[in-house]
Amino acid sequence: MMERVGTGANGPAWSVRMADTVMARHPLLSRRWHYEPGVVLLALYHLWQETGDQKYYDYVRRNIDEFVGLDGEIRTYRLDEYNIDQINEGKLLFPLYETTGDERYRKAACLLRKQLESHPRTSEGGFWHKRVYPHQTWLDGTYMALPFYAEFARRFDEPESFDDVANQIALICHHTRDPKTGLFYHGWDETKSQRWADPETGCSAHFWARAMGWYAMTLPDVLDHFPEGHPQLGNMLAIFRDLAAALVSVQDEGSGVWYQVLDQRGRDGNYLEASASCMFVYALAKGVRKGYLRPSALDAARRGYDGILTQFVTVDGSGLANLHHICGVGGLGGKPYRDGSFEYYVGEKVLSNDYKGVGAFMLASLEMKRLEL
Repeated sequence: MMERVGTGANGPAWSVRMADTVMARHPLLSRRWHYEPGVVLLALYHLWQETGDQKYYDYVRRNIDEFVGLDGEIRTYRLDEYNIDQINEGKLLFPLYETTGDERYRKAACLLRKQLESHPRTSEGGFWHKRVYPHQTWLDGTYMALPFYAEFARRFDEPESFDDVANQIALICHHTRDPKTGLFYHGWDETKSQRWADPETGCSAHFWARAMGWYAMTLPDVLDHFPEGHPQLGNMLAIFRDLAAALVSVQDEGSGVWYQVLDQRGRDGNYLEASASCMFVYALAKGVRKGYLRPSALDAARRGYDGILTQFVTVDGSGLANLHHICGVGGLGGKPYRDGSFEYYVGEKVLSNDYKGVGAFMLASLEMKRLEL
């Protein structure tokens, strides 16, 4: 039997409850190096930092050690695929290297950095999402690569790389941001030849919530590593603040959370979606805590988090936590062809306990706990 928790539920912090649930259900998160378990492991690493409980660190290391070999090779990873998603799990290599001094973690991070050196780019320098999606940049890819890229630059003294990171953020904002709403389209095709692309702008047709969620989380995570006084710091802060205002403008008043297609509230088939709502709460709460956003964004984070607990979280009879109403996947092109229509986004499978949502929920819960709300 599932019990909805509501906002006044007692018990351990929700980051702890969900982390313990994940570890009970999944001794090993994945049998391949992949971005989805990377989101969960990053949350568990931050939970270890917050609580000091060694079991979270040990779980992270055990999962990463499943893939990283003695020479820094990464099992199941192929650089020549040029898949930007594959960078994301590499964020865990930095703290493992820092805490152990084991050179294989540094070598593995350098292998992923090598991918970025030769990764295909648009004519302006924006990373393609994948080699199989030529001339396309997607919002998703910013989260997969740029926080890793910025942290690598800070840790291994690559000051010129900060310019590239800032340029990536600015380019995709320039090409996908809608000036009327301040919302961002999911993807952009430089050639404007994809069936999903507008023939004039090259943008996809809709504001998919999780795509904006990835980009929203990218900004505070990148800003954490940027040097003070960098000439593009002000521009990135302005992008983040404008994005936050746009998100607040489409936050559902009744539930406090966000719709799968952000600007289509009330349209038949649209639904309140968990993973993006968690990502937005994380970005807003962290943005306020770190001083990147104005304090007024905190009200939206609070309402969003209360809505997440009310709308999406249940606890089963064994005391395990569950997160529901997570869009399983969203993309553009490929086979079968994903046309970026409203019908496409609301027609993808809706799942419970998908890693993308669970990881984002733990990250959001940690931020709300840090703010003692």
